[in-house]
Amino acid sequence: MKPFGPPRRAARNRRRAGMTAALILAGAALAACQTTEPGPVAVATPAVPTRVAVEAPADYRLRHPIALREGTRAVELFIGSHRTDLTPVQRAQVSYFAHGWHRNATGGVAIRVPTGTPNEEAARKSVPEIRSILIAAGVPAGGIVVTELPPFNPNQLVPVVLEYPKIVASAGPCGRWPNDLGPAGGLDYMTNQQYWNFGCSSQHNLAAMVAEPVDIVEPRAETPAYTARRDVVLDKYRKGESPATVYPDLDKAKISVVGQ
Repeated sequence: MKPFGPPRRAARNRRRAGMTAALILAGAALAACQTTEPGPVAVATPAVPTRVAVEAPADYRLRHPIALREGTRAVELFIGSHRTDLTPVQRAQVSYFAHGWHRNATGGVAIRVPTGTPNEEAARKSVPEIRSILIAAGVPAGGIVVTELPPFNPNQLVPVVLEYPKIVASAGPCGRWPNDLGPAGGLDYMTNQQYWNFGCSSQHNLAAMVAEPVDIVEPRAETPAYTARRDVVLDKYRKGESPATVYPDLDKAKISVVGQ
């Protein structure tokens, strides 16, 4: 009897080779049908840590933004119990307060008078004079309201307070430390990010020093040009002369002439 092992293995190998060739031909056919136009390419977006993007923005102006709100402008007038009118300095204060009302106020003026203090009577007698100064400076009489301050210590000298609402800028509050500055601070420390309170004092001071809070939001309108000086400069330019300003007494301010 002839052995049957080798012929069976040979047949099995032939079948495997046939299947491999069929797969290669099918792949070639699919490759031939592929279009030459590139398809959409997926771009990998780097993951942004949620804690840094939400709780601690990288820009200090986003962590401590300067916001506009309605505040008050107040002036305190200390009036003694034996006075019946304002002093010259206090009259100037009221007049300056009224001019500031024209520039910045968003409402009327409130005159707040103390009650239950030794100078209560003198303070009430000063109200007509304060009203007359305000009205003379252009504050409408209907926009002036007289109210009472809450009771204070009877032995305390309480002033008459003048107030009007105005737009103010503010930032903060500062001094917030939600995370440690060391390695225990977590992601901020490991990625060398700014700590939360960084830049808060600068934003707070800038909001307090700005002369016109609305300038933070939008610029002011352009003022008219100084036509007198512009005409002088253009006239020199037409004549071919230097438009620079000449100061005849400039050398008189020099202490020494060494090096001339």
